Amino acid sequence: MKAVVLAGGYATRLWPITRHRPKMFLPIGDGTVIDTIFEELEADDRVDEVFVSTNEYFADEFEAFLEESDYEKPTLSVEETVEEDEKFGVVGAMAQLIDREEVDDDLLIVAGDNLISFGLSNFIDYFEEKQSPALVAYDVGSREKAKSYGLVELDGDRVVNFQEKPEDPASTLVSIACYVYPQETLPLFDEYLSNDNNPDEPGWFVQWLQAREDVYAFTFDTAWYDIGTPESYLEAVEGYLEGDNYINDDAVIENSDLGENVHVMAGAHVENATLDRCVVFPNATIRSSDLSDSIVDEEASIEHLDLTESLVGSHSRLKPE
Repeated sequence: MKAVVLAGGYATRLWPITRHRPKMFLPIGDGTVIDTIFEELEADDRVDEVFVSTNEYFADEFEAFLEESDYEKPTLSVEETVEEDEKFGVVGAMAQLIDREEVDDDLLIVAGDNLISFGLSNFIDYFEEKQSPALVAYDVGSREKAKSYGLVELDGDRVVNFQEKPEDPASTLVSIACYVYPQETLPLFDEYLSNDNNPDEPGWFVQWLQAREDVYAFTFDTAWYDIGTPESYLEAVEGYLEGDNYINDDAVIENSDLGENVHVMAGAHVENATLDRCVVFPNATIRSSDLSDSIVDEEASIEHLDLTESLVGSHSRLKPE
């Protein structure tokens, strides 16, 4: 089996934090968002090759990350785009990757910004049992949230209806951009695209496929985070920390009040400050300031300011005039 980790987005909703950093590299504890996926794929012997599908703009970042890691399976497969408006959609990118890498095997596809708590190996077990296209489904618990995903309707565990980003969702069970397709399904990507179907979100392909053959859903009820916005990233950090704080040993905290879910990285300096539900990147400095629900990028400096729900870009200098 081959695997593809989708990492081609530009994460504009997280700018400036992700202006020059793939969102999959956002830190969660000792690792990053994408480490959980790589670790699971590395451990499963049924997966013999992992393609990391990214864009030209972030290709060097991923190359450096993989060279410095201990992962043996991942290799880069680069889309020929450098800006968001040049992207040809996830389905289009998948069709090109299948052709470019000459993939002729069962294929696991997972979005690299998924912070998952179920085992990918368990999902592969499920696929091997069904021997049909399969997706992972999760109850987001909110119809408003469900509008942003592919809505899944089941009969048992068989998908009987799939609606990509419905305006009025009838339930809250959604697809989380994790799929396995049998080898014989892969040529259907080209058929789908040749009929001028939507090339963007992968759910459009599932919606088209489900009307033609059996598709099954593997459901789970533990934690899942879709890292796409500042709030969802902070929610993921909060879920990981579970009300505690994570302070790197090389960070300096002086005369400061740290609330809950505060992640301060190496070299950061926090002095005479109050932080609550914040992420502070390496070598940032926060002095005499109150911050909540905020992300402060590396080498940034904040003095004598109160910030809420703020994103502070790297090397920024913020202080009263």
